[in-house]
This record gives sequence, C-alpha cells and structure tokens, in this order.
Amino acid sequence: MSIQLSTATTTNATKFDRAESNPCVHGRLRLRFEVRGNRNQTILTESEQQLPLRVVRGFQLEDRGSLVHLHNMSGGVLGGDQLDLIVEVGPRAVAQITSTGATRIYRSRNNAVPALQKSKISVEDDGLAEYLPDELIPFAGSRYRQETQIKLGANAGLFWWETVAPGRQAHNEMFAYDLLQLKTGISALGQPIASEHMRIEPARRPVFSLARLGAYGYLSTFYICRVGVETSRWLELETLLGELAVQASRPSLTVWGVSRLRAHGIVVRALSVSGREIATFLPEFWRVAKLFLYDRETVRPRKIY
Repeated sequence: MSIQLSTATTTNATKFDRAESNPCVHGRLRLRFEVRGNRNQTILTESEQQLPLRVVRGFQLEDRGSLVHLHNMSGGVLGGDQLDLIVEVGPRAVAQITSTGATRIYRSRNNAVPALQKSKISVEDDGLAEYLPDELIPFAGSRYRQETQIKLGANAGLFWWETVAPGRQAHNEMFAYDLLQLKTGISALGQPIASEHMRIEPARRPVFSLARLGAYGYLSTFYICRVGVETSRWLELETLLGELAVQASRPSLTVWGVSRLRAHGIVVRALSVSGREIATFLPEFWRVAKLFLYDRETVRPRKIY
C-alpha cells in the first residue's frame, strides 16, 4: 500500500539531488502491534526502521487502538527505490495506519528500474487493521510497481483503502506517467478471498477509452473484511452500502459500486473526476461498515504535520 510522506520542508531540488547522488534506496519498516495491560490497550511494541521509512510513535485511540503515521523521509518515491513495509497486528489488537499527505511518485531517470513497494500485512485472530492513506500521485515520467499481501486470521478484520490520482492536474500531467502496476492479494484462514492486478501504461493503451476509465481520472478501492461473518450478514451490508453508493453517485462526476467477495468481505470501488469527491465519501462507507460489523463508531485518523 502507499508509503506516506514526511512533512519536512525539503525543497524539490533537494529531493532530486538525492536521485543524482544515490539513485536508489532500499527502505524497510516492520511494525508489530499487541494488546497490553488491564485496559486492553493496543501498543506499538516493535518498530524496525531502515531509512527512508520510519514512524515516530504510536498514538492511543479512543477505541483502545493504536495509530501510526508512516513517513518517507525522502519526501516521495524515486525510480529504483525498493520499499518494504511489514505490519503485524497481534491477537485482539487494533491498529490504524495512515499518512500525513499524498504519496508522490517522482519521475524516473531513463536508466532507472521502476520503483517497487512491497507491503505485507498480517492480522492475527480477533485483530483489526485499518489502513487509511491519502491518495497516490504518479508524476510525469514515473514508473512504479506495488505488491500488497494481506493475511487474516480467525475473526480478524480489515478496512483498507487506496485512491490513485491521474497525476498532477495543476501541472497538466494527466496520465503522463509511464507505468503504474498494482497487485493485491487478500487471504483469510489460508484461503484466497481477493486477488487483483492492475497495470496502466498510458502511452501504450489509451486510459480514457470506455473499456478502461472512460471520462474519469481518479480510481479508488476499499476492502472491508471480517473473517467468520455469515453470508446473510454480508448480504445485508452489501444492501446498505449499495444504497449509500446510489446516493453518493453522480455519473457526470463520480460513480460508486459495491460487491461481495467470495467470502469474508466486500469491496467498494469508485471512479471520479475529482479526488475530493472520493475523499469525502470514503469515510462514510467506512463508518457504516464498522457500525454494522463491530457496533462501534469510526475514529478518524488525526494528521500530524
């Protein structure tokens, strides 16, 4: 999934100087969350960090979960970078992971291999992971690959969304990137429940064809899972979220769709001409789903700058 930015006031020149002096980096971040104490508070118990990836601390949430902000100290992702993120949510733990801003994928040098981010998220029995980053923005000339694997144990839950922008619209960089490849796999109790592979190469295949994105530039995917919930309950939630999708959809601006996975979950998708439209309604889908599955209100992630 997306690596977050640091909010350090580094200039663009400095960021690209790094590309000249050190054309690629291998960052690694491993986080483990566990329940500790009589209050069943989730704590960030382990944090192994290799720059440019890092976290500062875990913040306690009202629902006894733990919130962390992921940082990329380079300010973005450059061609040739390899970034590894490992998140382990222990039994009964509740972990919320977010970003401090959009993930920027910078232009690749001509001889650089595509940037690669690998994420492995495991949620053990009765745990819950909420992965809620800001959008991913591929700059002109960028090449980026992402591989995400998520494993869920018994009664484990997942709220995981991702929104992809078409580029820097203010700079007239709509689909000016070279490659965007996203692979995602989710398994529950050792069995696959979702698998998708998206590869966009705007120069080779027109993105605005009706067989692809049509008139829309932004796309978003939101996975909602809880292992062990009966099929009848998923049917009820699909109906609830489907009604919300109808209310939120305006075909000239944004369309939303909802469908069940083969087991243990639902996927919500959106296409839009505006990233703001998606960011406005995603939290509402999350709120409705969490109330239904956990009988708890969502705790919106607070940002740090």
